[in-house]
Amino acid sequence: MNTNRKYKDSVFTRYFSDKQKLRLLYNALENTNYGEETEVNIITLEDVLFMNQKNDICFTIDNKFILLIEHQSTINNNMPLRCLLYIAREYEKLIDKNIIYRSTLQQIPTPHCYVLYNGAANYPKEKILKLSDAFLVSQTPPELELTVKVININYEENHAIVQQCQDLKEYSYFISVVRAYLKKGYELNQAIINAVKICVNKNVMKEFLEKNASEVLNMLFTEFDMDTAIEVWKSEGKEEGRKEGRKEEKLQIAKNLLDILDIETISNKTGLSIQEIKKLI
Repeated sequence: MNTNRKYKDSVFTRYFSDKQKLRLLYNALENTNYGEETEVNIITLEDVLFMNQKNDICFTIDNKFILLIEHQSTINNNMPLRCLLYIAREYEKLIDKNIIYRSTLQQIPTPHCYVLYNGAANYPKEKILKLSDAFLVSQTPPELELTVKVININYEENHAIVQQCQDLKEYSYFISVVRAYLKKGYELNQAIINAVKICVNKNVMKEFLEKNASEVLNMLFTEFDMDTAIEVWKSEGKEEGRKEGRKEEKLQIAKNLLDILDIETISNKTGLSIQEIKKLI
């Protein structure tokens, strides 16, 4: 499996950046039954600094715009604030700025924000995060509110929404297989390769994985919980870092990543300088 060091998407965004998949996912989230006659427009913002990771998808459907964010690490309680900023940017794109100065009420798509939690830590099946929880002075009712619905899509949780959307179910299963191999002590790259083979054989995400196999490894390395991978490398007998201190541990991790990620990404993940990483090549 050859790796491509130039990537932008996560596996989640690449897999679900398909209008039919998004339509079916929306049907599961909102208990609707839209068919192909209902238009879907993908309007995901690119290079939004405050979002940081490429794990978001935004699309419009039936006069609504939906913001989906996959989250594999500990849930960020600032998600409502991040979504508020994202939504503001989207409205700037969607609306003619001159219209807001007119007296006629400007109709805008209704926003819905979802976080699809796929992390390893225990988390409720569903939880609502509110922007008003961050206010220094509470208001009843709050004059400005934004709610984010967090849904635990881990395969083991067996959430009804995962069961209702076949694409989401298959994606959730794929991630669970990767984690299962990590728990067995496999390095992250081998865990991903094994998971791809198993899922292709089981006709799970088959077409996507066969078409994007060389990129899935790169994308998952970037988005996957790196703390999990680091613990795996430690448990496989890589004791040099422990014996010689945190710096040596980071250098050992960087060595493991050299054939998979670019230097800048390794620097961001480990905290090592680019010069220190170059010395390892």
